[in-house]
Parts: sequence; C-alpha cells; structure tokens
Amino acid sequence: MQIDWTQKPELLALVKKHARVDIDDEDDLVKGYVDAALAHVEQHCDRTLVEGTPANDGEMALTPDIWQAVYLIVAHWYANREEVVTGTIATSLPLGAERLLWYRKRF
Repeated sequence: MQIDWTQKPELLALVKKHARVDIDDEDDLVKGYVDAALAHVEQHCDRTLVEGTPANDGEMALTPDIWQAVYLIVAHWYANREEVVTGTIATSLPLGAERLLWYRKRF
C-alpha cells in the first residue's frame, strides 16, 4: 500500500510527532519509512492493507493497532539508521510492533 501524501497531510505530522522528528528537512525520509513499514506489515501478515472494510481474507483493514505498529517501526528506523548498533545492549519491547501484528498474521 502506498500513501497518497497529498490526501493525508495530517498523517505526516502524526508520524513525526511519534518519532520525535522536529525538522521538516527529513519529511521525505519519514514518508519513505512509512511506505516501507506498510509494505513490511503486508509481508509479515501475508495480507494486503486496505482502507475501509476488507473484501476477503487476503485483505486487512488499517485499524489503530496496525497504525501503532507502523509508528513503532518508523520510529525505530528513524532512530536506528544503521543495521547494527554497537556499544549498547538492545532489548525488544514486549508489546512492540511484532506483538501488535502477531494475531493478524495468516498461517
């Protein structure tokens, strides 16, 4: 799913607030992260994201919990721009994005 950013200007402000992005210079980067996070959710859950009511079992609505997972993923990618973190101990949050998406996944 690709976001039409001209139709959803408030979405960028909401994502930036969640990720604590205070500058406008990185808007394109944040938009790219949102598009990639939505694609990641679709792949992870093996479903196509749709706005509104899903037409079949292969579709999944963009509900608040799905958006929360997207916000978490985007904030993580924004804060950690490299594949490897050095000099620190990383810990996953127990109720993070994976947990939010777990029950939506098709097996």
